[in-house]
Amino acid sequence: MKKLLYIIIGLIIFTSCEDVIDVDVPNGVPRLVIDASFEIYLDEDPIDALGGVRLTLSAPFFDDAVPTVSDATVFVTNLSDNSVINFIESSEPGLFIPENTNIIPEFDIDYELTVIYEGETYKATAQLIPTVAIDNVEQGDGTLFEGDETEVIIFFTDDGNRDDFYLFDFDFNLYLPSEDRFYQGEAFNFSYFYEDMVGGEEVTIKILGIDQRYYNYSNLLIEQSDQQGGNPFQTPPAQIRGNIINTTNPDNFALGYFNLSEANRFQFTIEE
Repeated sequence: MKKLLYIIIGLIIFTSCEDVIDVDVPNGVPRLVIDASFEIYLDEDPIDALGGVRLTLSAPFFDDAVPTVSDATVFVTNLSDNSVINFIESSEPGLFIPENTNIIPEFDIDYELTVIYEGETYKATAQLIPTVAIDNVEQGDGTLFEGDETEVIIFFTDDGNRDDFYLFDFDFNLYLPSEDRFYQGEAFNFSYFYEDMVGGEEVTIKILGIDQRYYNYSNLLIEQSDQQGGNPFQTPPAQIRGNIINTTNPDNFALGYFNLSEANRFQFTIEE
């Protein structure tokens, strides 16, 4: 697993020749998890739209399998004209995709996600959030702890006409939220370090436009996951509330988030 940070965890184990201690891990009531994230590549021809609505149930922390949800109704409403985009389940259980893939969301319009599951209705509202282009990606020769990391340097230019929040996706389920507070309207670059990369390996680096609430949400998820052992956008150990509301029974809230991001991507090949 490629990762940015090393975390050393000291484990002190007390054992006995005779006693076995069973630890009961409390399991909460399973909750619906709605991961509704979309990336819109407006700078590409034709415009590419990636993403879908993934429905699962929260599982005990030590369970390897995550239950998927198939028996649900999913649609998105354009609140400016009340037009509806229906979703159908794909060949992948629990993943719902738009029935009409030619519909592209527009800026400054509210879109409402609706998920109906077991007689209860879950809703969330989002707008398409703009981003900027990745100007360039270069490979550097810097290292971090072990000395064998691979440095890549990302160049982009922030839009000075607005307050921007970004989510960088470095492939391999590695993410970094960023805000333009310290580089607003400026050309900016920063380094990111991969581990265990080999020459000729290809990576796709993305910059997604997000709002401040999703920026805060992403920070919390990445902090909990420490980017170890998988996607930080899987169900976290603690329940972090997103922007999804159960309008039928507010106490039975769902986990997850509905997000619409304009995105830009840059494909890069690691040098020998």
